[in-house]
Amino acid sequence: MDDRARALLKALIERYIADGQPVGSRTLAKVFDLSPATIRNVMADLEEIGLIHSPHTSAGRVPTPRGYRMFVDSLLTVRQFEQAEASRMQQQFPASEPQRMLSAAAGLLSNLSQFAGVVLAPRRSQAFKQIEFIRLSEKRVLLIIVTPEGDVQNRILFMQRDYTPIELAEAANFFNQHFGGKSFDQVRGSLQTDLARLKDDISSLMQAAVQASAEAAQSGDDMLISGERNLLQVADITSDMDRLRKMFGLFERKSDLMQLLDVSSRAEGVQIFIGGDSQLVPMDEVSVITAPYGVDGKVVGTLGVIGPTRMSYDRVIPLVDITARLLSNALSQQH
Repeated sequence: MDDRARALLKALIERYIADGQPVGSRTLAKVFDLSPATIRNVMADLEEIGLIHSPHTSAGRVPTPRGYRMFVDSLLTVRQFEQAEASRMQQQFPASEPQRMLSAAAGLLSNLSQFAGVVLAPRRSQAFKQIEFIRLSEKRVLLIIVTPEGDVQNRILFMQRDYTPIELAEAANFFNQHFGGKSFDQVRGSLQTDLARLKDDISSLMQAAVQASAEAAQSGDDMLISGERNLLQVADITSDMDRLRKMFGLFERKSDLMQLLDVSSRAEGVQIFIGGDSQLVPMDEVSVITAPYGVDGKVVGTLGVIGPTRMSYDRVIPLVDITARLLSNALSQQH
């Protein structure tokens, strides 16, 4: 492609993103000092190499997934966020527990993009640093789990009998001394032999703690999604019922989306997945823009925006980038 063809492709895609209408040669002739006939010839060349195509209802052209890919990879000029705008976004992150920060990030992405915001939460640790038992009332014990990362998780255990504070302290000390730093699966295996040497009443407490701890590690929302309903306002998706079903099937299943976000976490910086161009996005009309976020420089999860291929990439790409940076800062300060 020569410079003229690249300039025409860029102008056509920008106009289509703005208006949502197929772009004809006369429209582009108003922008470039070229005749409509010359522009038609260039557009025919772009169509031949698969970057644009003509909907059967119109003489104008629209971008193909390949056209969008070339646009975002080599033609796009991305806007920079103003410092004041970044500061306002920073204030949206509550100075509290990490889970609320993740929810805030998903909401921020959704509100500012007007599409769906998604955050893949960090995997919970399968190991523990230490535990503590606290008597709440007769037969009810609070289990406090501290993970190696410093996260604190609480579970209430319903026991067969009442335990004294001294018994609970002894059980916690035994647990931490013998099993601290191990995964719950390792603890479960060790308990099969070690518990035979313990009194039955304490072994019941230990087994309840391991079961609750394992459930705590596996539970929780792996993925937070905000603003799916915004996509109901996107004509490119809602104009076709089959397309709409596919779109919401993606949210309900989550497995495809989690795979995509997991792949993103292994790459640096912003990733752009365009439907029809990426095997990971099941629909031609949908794009997903993602970025990894971390704690103290270590990547722990991914966030992004799900929207139509006809989106303002120049605005959404920096939005995803800055949100990932702000979330990383907020989580690192809590750590």
